[in-house]
Amino acid sequence: MNPTHEVFNQPAPLVDTNLFATNRAMQAALKFNAPALDTAPLHALGAVVGSAEMQLHARLANVHTPQLKSHNRFGQRIDQVEFHPSYHVLMTEAVAAGLHGAAWGSPHPSPLPQAEEGASQDLAPEKGRSLPLRLAGEGRGEGASTAHLQRAAGFMLFTELEPSILCPISMSYAVAPALKDNPAIYSDWEAGLTSRTYDPALKVWRDKAGLSMGMGMTEKQGGSDVRANTTRAEPAGTDAWGQRFNVTGHKWFFSAPMCDAFLILAQTASGLSCLFLPRVLPDGSMNQLFIQRLKDKLGNKANASSEVEFVGASAWLVGEEGRGIPQILAMGTMTRLDCALGTSGLMRQALGIALNHTAQRKAFGKTLIDQPLMKNVLADLALESEAATALALRLARSFDRTGDAHEQVMNRLLTPVAKFWICKRGSHFAQEAMECLGGNGYVEEGGEGIMARIYREMPLNSIWEGAGNIMAIDLLRALRKADAAAALAHELAPAKGMHLALDRLAAQLPIRVEEMASEMEARRLAQDVALAVQAALLAQTAPAAVFSAFCDSRIGGEWGHSFGSLGAGVDFDAILERARPS
Repeated sequence: MNPTHEVFNQPAPLVDTNLFATNRAMQAALKFNAPALDTAPLHALGAVVGSAEMQLHARLANVHTPQLKSHNRFGQRIDQVEFHPSYHVLMTEAVAAGLHGAAWGSPHPSPLPQAEEGASQDLAPEKGRSLPLRLAGEGRGEGASTAHLQRAAGFMLFTELEPSILCPISMSYAVAPALKDNPAIYSDWEAGLTSRTYDPALKVWRDKAGLSMGMGMTEKQGGSDVRANTTRAEPAGTDAWGQRFNVTGHKWFFSAPMCDAFLILAQTASGLSCLFLPRVLPDGSMNQLFIQRLKDKLGNKANASSEVEFVGASAWLVGEEGRGIPQILAMGTMTRLDCALGTSGLMRQALGIALNHTAQRKAFGKTLIDQPLMKNVLADLALESEAATALALRLARSFDRTGDAHEQVMNRLLTPVAKFWICKRGSHFAQEAMECLGGNGYVEEGGEGIMARIYREMPLNSIWEGAGNIMAIDLLRALRKADAAAALAHELAPAKGMHLALDRLAAQLPIRVEEMASEMEARRLAQDVALAVQAALLAQTAPAAVFSAFCDSRIGGEWGHSFGSLGAGVDFDAILERARPS
């Protein structure tokens, strides 16, 4: 065709940018939580995940989705999932960065957090390889480790590249330490689960350079109510891995079915128990796990989520028989951390894309970012993103400090609070960021098509690992601890006297915590605890312009409860300068 017009005023995509070097909120949060942390590995990872090459792999892994191959060409059952090569490139990078089980490398930074019974649960090529994310204190016996905090920052950065493949990464992180309750299995699998080598081959554990694990809890009839599970496990003797069972039943959501093994819940004679179920048995034969189909999900396209059935599958007891729920919930605590981290990372990615677009796109005589209303929207999004980053990394710090009584109370309080509030804000955040791009943000094609992918991904972290009501109820359980109110007051104390509205909220919260008894108010309490802790953290990590604008809007009432309704007195330019992605 003959040219009909000149193409101009189309912003260049945000590529080949170091996502760590430009993330001032993350840098400030890390300095606050671990002043001596070596951030060189995060700089290296930030360059890799921000590269155009890796963003292409992320797009391809989502466009060419996993395919179930139930049978081979001879009609034999194989139950394998086929992934695009870009998926394996992404997995190679995530494993090399230590985002899976490396935080548990010997000596272990911390034991598995304890959960309470009765809680419910919802359930590559060398080119471009990042430098290994050497976790502080890993294998060197240094003092208080920062392995979980540094891993958390890396997880957030990788989420900006591609969040779907982090599902098996997150499950491997959460599951690995639980195997210590079966020392024989742990001894055999530890090296593979903490290896920095990704090995997707379906073969016996001893012949693999690296291992991954998943979880299987929810069933058709129960969902969050895992006590309603009907999958049964019958005793089948004892061997080198301990008590063995034959498992018959199903799982309705069984993500990453190509993992090497899974921790599942099944009913034994003593009640719901936690069992270790490998894909390939120790003798090299395939276990009786059959993939029925893959889920057609709204988002999370690069990750395979499946429905499976067990027909006399072999599994081994982990922990005490009949105590499966506490065992699984301990792992759920860690995957809930990753939900908060993941949503925070997606917020930062959406904000960066919106800022990049509006700084280049012109309308009505000036760039969009210089239009007053757009400046208000972007600054408001920047406040939300930095507050989410501060809270998520504060929570991650508590996983490193298991010997500190205050940290462990805050871990129990902030896990449901951060998961509830950050993830609940994600979908609204993504919609507003998408609107900053106009129609260009609503298409799937090209660099700006990433925004559509973010929008489809955002609801997931709020649903998986316990939806909003589950988190609010879990907060009520945490408040039954006698020292919860005192711990919260101690956490908020550094910001006392810095903002009148925050002072009022901080004075009320311990009283509300001690008196809280009704589930009807649990969501509001989770929201207010989150806002108060976020404000107290920003008081210690962010410039005055960020702190005051956050408190005025989120706590002081100078806000219309939609992004872009900050007061006229806000220092918009200072907030946007801090948030800019370049």
